[in-house]
Parts: sequence; structure tokens; C-alpha cells
Amino acid sequence: MQLDELEAVGNAPKTSGTVRLIVRRPAVDEREVVQETQLDELEGLVGDTWRSRGSCSTHDGSANPEAQITVMNAQAAAFFAGDEERWALAGDQLYVDFDISEQNLPAGARLRIGEAEIEVSAKPHTGCRKFSARFGKEALQLVSSPEGRALRLRGMNARVTKAGTVRVGDRIELSRRSAPGVAD
Repeated sequence: MQLDELEAVGNAPKTSGTVRLIVRRPAVDEREVVQETQLDELEGLVGDTWRSRGSCSTHDGSANPEAQITVMNAQAAAFFAGDEERWALAGDQLYVDFDISEQNLPAGARLRIGEAEIEVSAKPHTGCRKFSARFGKEALQLVSSPEGRALRLRGMNARVTKAGTVRVGDRIELSRRSAPGVAD
């Protein structure tokens, strides 16, 4: 498994792409592929366990708002998981045909997805033991490499800034590349 095999990831659309798959996680290690969902500023992806699961990265164990929504590049998911039926094993919620690299989407960038809007978090989305068990040690090493992190091969974290409906096939569009007060 080599980084150069992931050329399609770098060629993904940079300003306007498409939602390819939506996955809700109703319980630990459970995945539910849906055609439509609601994104909410408090709940994240409605029906997902993000909020009730909490996080070891917060001082009180509550859910981390900077990791409310996880987004993975569809080409990267296909590279690691193969057939689309296996993409949900990665554990992300939105799989998109869109360039989610750090260069294209720095922390603070905002994306319109269907009727909703999300903001890219500075909190990195990293590979874990489960990712390694599902896709192999080489896959974890690749997503954890400097190049893999820059491309966000493991995906990215975001938070909901505007609630709304998101459907498979909806456009994902860059609405703001930089944080407020920072020139694009």
C-alpha cells in the first residue's frame, strides 16, 4: 500500500463535490447506512451516539464538540475498504467526493452540505486500533504518516454550525476557506 496509489484523493474536487455515503452509528461497532439525515448543532448527526459516547479528550468525559461530525474522502475509503458496502467500517459519518486535505480545508473552513453547514476542526482525526484491525497495520501507518495526515486520509473532524437535512447525492461546497478575520 503506497501513497502514490492514492492519486485520486489528491484529484478530488476542491470547491464543490458530492456526498456519497451517510452512516449513523446507533451503538458501539454498529453502522446504519442512511439516505438522508439531520445535522444538528447540539446532537451532531441525529441518531448517532457521538454525544452519549463522550470523549476521553475532554476534562469531564463529555462529547467533544470539535469531533461532532467525521468526514472521510470517498476515494480514501475505497482505497482502504474496497467496495462501498465496507466503507462504513471506517467509522466515519459522511463520505464525500471532495478534497478534505489540510491545504484545501484548514481549521476554520466552512462547508455547506445539503441544507447544513459544518466547520472544520483543528482536532486531528487519527487512526486507532479498530482502524488497524479492520484495514491492516499498513493502512494505519499510511494514515499516520506526515503525508497521510496532510491529506487527511483518515478523515477530518468538524462541528455543525447550521442545522439542516443532508442527503446522499447532495452537494458539498466550500463556503469559507479560512477562519474569521483571516484572509482567504
